[in-house]
Amino acid sequence: MKKSNLPRQIAIGIAMGVIVGWACHHFSADEKAAKEIASWFSMVTDIFLRLIKMIIAPLVFATLVGGIASMGNSRSVGRIGARAMAWFVSASVISLLIGMLLVNLFQPGAGLDLQATQAGAAPIAVNTGDFSLKVFISHVFPRSIAEAMANNEILQIVVFSLFFGFALAGVKRAGYTKITDSIEELAKVMFKITDYVMALAPIGVFAAIASAITTQGLGLLVDYGKLIAEFYLGIVILWGVLFAAGYLFLGRSVFTLGKLIREPVLLAFSTASSESAYPKTMEALEKFGAPKRVSSFVLPLGYSFNLDGSMMYQAFAIMFIAQAYNVDLSLTQQLLILLTLMVTSKGMAGVARASVVVVAATLPMFNLPEAGILLILGIDQFLDMARTATNVVGNSIATAVVAKSEPCEEPDDVPQTEASPRPVRTVATA
Repeated sequence: MKKSNLPRQIAIGIAMGVIVGWACHHFSADEKAAKEIASWFSMVTDIFLRLIKMIIAPLVFATLVGGIASMGNSRSVGRIGARAMAWFVSASVISLLIGMLLVNLFQPGAGLDLQATQAGAAPIAVNTGDFSLKVFISHVFPRSIAEAMANNEILQIVVFSLFFGFALAGVKRAGYTKITDSIEELAKVMFKITDYVMALAPIGVFAAIASAITTQGLGLLVDYGKLIAEFYLGIVILWGVLFAAGYLFLGRSVFTLGKLIREPVLLAFSTASSESAYPKTMEALEKFGAPKRVSSFVLPLGYSFNLDGSMMYQAFAIMFIAQAYNVDLSLTQQLLILLTLMVTSKGMAGVARASVVVVAATLPMFNLPEAGILLILGIDQFLDMARTATNVVGNSIATAVVAKSEPCEEPDDVPQTEASPRPVRTVATA
């Protein structure tokens, strides 16, 4: 399936899921019969869930290690990278906080009253009594990378990948590049596998929507409408915050930047793909006056570590699922979720539907029903358009701010090709 056809196929899957689900709900003899029919749809959704979980461990390892190993070693790159990462972390925290605040304010999932068995998953007992910051921190560090990958312990995989990536960068500077090349090739293979898995998304969406509506009826769509509207409101607020932050550093020229990036933002929104917008974004930043040596490094790095729209989406998705399944999360748990999303999302650069994978990986860490991801996946295309456009806006502003902080003329310690390393995957589709 071509990527350009995927949104259309997902839309068809949603429509067919609504129609078939309504018919099954309407013509079912009773509630028990409806649940029995829904269980057959759930078999399909369970297979799709397994495929998503299958790609998590190698995907995180390959993308994160490759990204770290490709960063280079000059003082200029280190300085630019430090400033960029400071901005990225701040923007990510703000995005997550806005998402958390809005989803707690509006409660879009409240009232759905879904059961953990509704999408075919086994009942999940939500026991949070033993969950503490001390347990969480100690659990982050793996005893064995094989064990971490076997159990899909995403944070433990990230920690190992960080150590491996920095060690690999060290041997790469010594002139040994075979392992680096192998990691890059592994990343390419995982991107292709991800494409294969996401090609099945329309079928998974159809089954998820049909299963939900078979048991819940068309009233479920009203709750979806609330979620979409509230998410887009959050996106508008986030854009305002990003441009306000840009104004503090760039002054009125931030509005000039806004005009220059209109085309790549619209392109990203209409295609739900940052990849299609990347060349135009680079061109817009060059017109804005950002030095190429800065933009060619910060922008790809931003597409790996600064997905503002995706961060807000993940906060919305996690909390929506918790509310839909009547799981009450304390403030401490929500803060831990925020911290977890901050870390796990950094390992998903360059992955199609990366946010869906991140949410799928995070749910079991907090004993939330994994089948809930399929409720979000049903409307993911509508949310993906907004979050992808927001990612382009956030990275454009971040690159412009970092570029302004750099001296106009400064020789690098290494040639330009080393100061602007080629990332494993240039862009992400969020």
